[in-house]
Amino acid sequence: MVRDVALFVTCLVDFFRPSVGFAVVKLLEAHGCRVTVPAAQTCCGQPPYNAGARADARAIAAGVIEAFAGFEHVVAPSGSCAGMIGEHYPALFAGDAVMEPKARELAARTHELIAFMTGELGIKRIEGRFEGAVTYHHSCSSLREIGIRDEARDLLVGIEGLELRELDGVEQCCGFGGTFCVKYPEISIDMVARKTAAIAATGAGTVLAGDLGCLLNIGGRLSREGTPVEARHVAEVLAGMTDTPPIGGRR
Repeated sequence: MVRDVALFVTCLVDFFRPSVGFAVVKLLEAHGCRVTVPAAQTCCGQPPYNAGARADARAIAAGVIEAFAGFEHVVAPSGSCAGMIGEHYPALFAGDAVMEPKARELAARTHELIAFMTGELGIKRIEGRFEGAVTYHHSCSSLREIGIRDEARDLLVGIEGLELRELDGVEQCCGFGGTFCVKYPEISIDMVARKTAAIAATGAGTVLAGDLGCLLNIGGRLSREGTPVEARHVAEVLAGMTDTPPIGGRR
């Protein structure tokens, strides 16, 4: 059965790590999906929503709802974007007789990548190879809004050559938090420093996560500290696309 999937690329993937988008397409197509990337898509509207600019967030969300109309499934390689659409769009349009039903309909068919692969597609194992030890960071949105906990790790342990090492404080925030790191930089820096110290303590050569915001924050801190740990999106390893430089690394 072919699944009709629209890829919500996300702003961070589009601007900073397009390789993640290509990895997602490869993964989904390899498991029977027909993938479309709607050209009219924009930001999900989370930054203005979090900043309290609800009118701006609604305007952006309305455009997203229109851009992704008619697709069987919408998949995003980001718990925060999937959470914004799936959890907050209906509330954003609460009471609007026209837009609230559309927001709820889109929310019902929007999925975070790993949740879609393990839930909708029923994938238990992915054939692949990756040499080395890795550790995994849970993004707050994936963990707390979507409930993704062990699913990504279960897929990773099936990759030949990969050794998964447990991360102390795996459920603790990395300090990114979207606009949080801009509004409260001192707190954010302390949080990410704790996270990178825990990552280094595992002895793993690579840290993986499912949200690029977390990875940019963690990878940037690792680079500034001179810690020789690579940061990558989990989709890149699952798709066998690790030829690109790590996040925060040099070409």
